[in-house]
Amino acid sequence: MTDFWIQVLDLAQKTTATVGAQLMREFGAAQGVEKSDGSLVTESDRSADDAIRAAIHAVFPDHGLLTEETEHLFPENDWCWIVDPLDGTTNFARGLPLWGISLALLYRGVPVFGYVAMPPLNQNYYGYWAGDTGLEMPGGAYRDGQRLQTSQDDPGGNHFFNICARSTGILQQKVPGKVRMWGSSTYSLLVVAAGSALGAVEATPKIWDIAAVWPIVQASGGAWSALNGDRLFPLTVGEDYGTKPYPTLVVAREALLSVFGPLVAEIGSR
Repeated sequence: MTDFWIQVLDLAQKTTATVGAQLMREFGAAQGVEKSDGSLVTESDRSADDAIRAAIHAVFPDHGLLTEETEHLFPENDWCWIVDPLDGTTNFARGLPLWGISLALLYRGVPVFGYVAMPPLNQNYYGYWAGDTGLEMPGGAYRDGQRLQTSQDDPGGNHFFNICARSTGILQQKVPGKVRMWGSSTYSLLVVAAGSALGAVEATPKIWDIAAVWPIVQASGGAWSALNGDRLFPLTVGEDYGTKPYPTLVVAREALLSVFGPLVAEIGSR
């Protein structure tokens, strides 16, 4: 691994550990207010955002930044970090131990590294995916240093399919598995990469909800489908990503797109 990628991983590990420790002290006690899109935000979200931006700038001052709580315009920098300082804010504010911190590093608009820390679970996920960027870089997806691989099982009654609060219409259909809702879009998609679920759908995730998970899913063998037919990446310089949704289906392998795709197709047409 080159010095650059050692720095990237070290920054992600140390920053999420520091910020995660502070969030654990505030966990369950934060008071939230609703944003214009109906989601919850707390002072913990904002202070975590400030701390992560400062840490990135200190190590990589020439990298761009796009975060949920501050900057939504995608910059022209070749390298850019996309940050979700606290995914699962409602869980966090209500004392449910399922929330995380997401960092994604993009090269020319394409996520090539993702890191997600889940402090209440004491778990850390990360992955590298060069795709078509031409970069020479590490590969693979990991949880706490152990290689991740999606499930190769066929759908059945004792497998999981994850939904979100805005995709509950799927319950009216016969889903080949047990349905779960976690309250954290990042975690819902991550557990597909980890082999714990065969698929997951998120109806209205924003770019900071998916950017870190995207390379982890690719590197673990999963398949990703943008349900509205939009091109996911590369992102466009100067575009405002503050309100743009990315209806998403993630499955353990490409063959399962034909199994779960028809069940969630309506979500992409909303």
